[in-house]
Amino acid sequence: MDYEAADDASPMATLLPLASVSQQPYVSELLSFTLDRLHKEPELLRVDAERIRRQMQEVAVNNYRAFISAADALLAIREEVSSVDKHLESLINEIPKLTSGCTEFIESAEQILEERKMNQTLLANHSTLLDLLEIPQLMDTCVRNGNYDEALDLEAFVCKLSTIHPKLPVIQALAAEVRQTTQSLLHQLLQKLRSNILLPDCLRIIGYLRRIGVFSEFEMRLQFLRCREAWLTGILDDLDQKNAYDYLKGMVACQRTHLFDVVNQYRAIFADDTSGSEENYDGGLLFSWAMHQITSHLRTLKVMLPKITEGGSLSNIMDQCMYCAMGLGWVGLDFRGLLPYLFEEAVLNLFSKNMSTAVDNFQLVLDSHRWVPLPVVGFPSGSVGEETHDDVTPPSYLMEHPPLAVFVNGVSAAMNELKPCAPVSLKHVLAQELIKKLQAVSNSLLRYNASRMLRENESLLFLSLCRAFIEVAYPHCATCFGRCYPGGAALILGAKNLYSGIGSLLAASTSRVLPKPVAIAEEKTDPVTENGDLPKEDENGVVSETEQAQNGEVDEEEEEKNKLSSLTEKPANDE
Repeated sequence: MDYEAADDASPMATLLPLASVSQQPYVSELLSFTLDRLHKEPELLRVDAERIRRQMQEVAVNNYRAFISAADALLAIREEVSSVDKHLESLINEIPKLTSGCTEFIESAEQILEERKMNQTLLANHSTLLDLLEIPQLMDTCVRNGNYDEALDLEAFVCKLSTIHPKLPVIQALAAEVRQTTQSLLHQLLQKLRSNILLPDCLRIIGYLRRIGVFSEFEMRLQFLRCREAWLTGILDDLDQKNAYDYLKGMVACQRTHLFDVVNQYRAIFADDTSGSEENYDGGLLFSWAMHQITSHLRTLKVMLPKITEGGSLSNIMDQCMYCAMGLGWVGLDFRGLLPYLFEEAVLNLFSKNMSTAVDNFQLVLDSHRWVPLPVVGFPSGSVGEETHDDVTPPSYLMEHPPLAVFVNGVSAAMNELKPCAPVSLKHVLAQELIKKLQAVSNSLLRYNASRMLRENESLLFLSLCRAFIEVAYPHCATCFGRCYPGGAALILGAKNLYSGIGSLLAASTSRVLPKPVAIAEEKTDPVTENGDLPKEDENGVVSETEQAQNGEVDEEEEEKNKLSSLTEKPANDE
């Protein structure tokens, strides 16, 4: 080691060949000594050598065990060296395997390097890739916030990437997520079409649907009409069907405003050009849809109109329907010609129902009636003015016969409901219905007479009721019908055969003494006029046949008496 260190010594070692590297500091120190100091140096070195020798002896004595251990270690090392030699031979035999392993390691290292390179490239483009991966989330946010233009721009960008890189899994996965978000956008756009939106919003939504490109032109038209129909149906479903009048009023108002708007929106959005390509022609789709809406509207009217029990309400609904049809006529949907049949049927049903109620109430009161004389109803004369020609107040004399009073009140109520909505085409049909109910009352009286055993005084009162029906109630019903239809009273009065059975019953009882009828105001000698003017009656309410033919004037006091009685017994308003 000293010789090797000497080779690397500084230039001073070349001048002093005996000076090694370890001795160099000492040599340098000698060069700095004085001459006296140099003369003393050998003695000092001898003393130091002696001291070191003694120290070495002490160390050898004190550490003899270490020297023994070192000898033993040397022996063990020799044995280990021989063992190592054997292992080296086995190692040499394993070197080919190590070589192949190193080769495999190099190959795997190359793959790792490739992956590392890709990771480095990924890291370099991390922000761009992150932006791409956030496109579905960004598009979903745009859809939720209503930024449809930006969402469709993102969708178009991803479709372009998918076309350019069809084999990249990341891009294809990104395109799949965007397609799902596009479906959500499509559902939201269609849902907006099912809400109350104006034409500008409809134009924007259809523009978005065209950009998405999932529908053909015909399918888009169909979807538009379906969505608008769903919106109209939702409005109608929100109406309360418990009240038929309010429901029909709301339905007609909805059809008048919203159906008109939908047709105009359709025509403004979709160009119906029959001379151009087929994609601009709907093939009558709008017409079919509009006819479906009108048919549904008429079907609902047919179901709900019978539930209306007031003539004024029925007339109001008819006016609104006519106004609705007239308004829709501006877009070619005038259906006024289809309404009369529905309302005629409703009026006929309402009138028939009211008349049936009147007959049923008459029958109930007649079955439970006690045949006892009732006091004559009358009021002092001069308390009211003269009776007008249009007054159709039921005669107060009918109060002496409760069954007839109930029936006449029912007829008056039916006429009151008929008058606001009396179709001219039903004049003869309703006249026959009224005659039918009057015939039912006449038959009921005949059955009552045949099935009951009445005493003499009760029989007289019953015959008086029968005469009042012929001479008072029947003409009054004709008068009321004449107020609803000009000339209608003549149709009722012409059916005199309806009370032929009661007339025969009265003719067979002429030998009996009947109470004298109360005089009723009359200016003509005819028993009953076309407009329903009532014949004269005596004090007890029965008109004698001779007085009908001979007497031409009525006592003024009896006339005023009947006017006052009529005011107290007037039923529901006739107008």
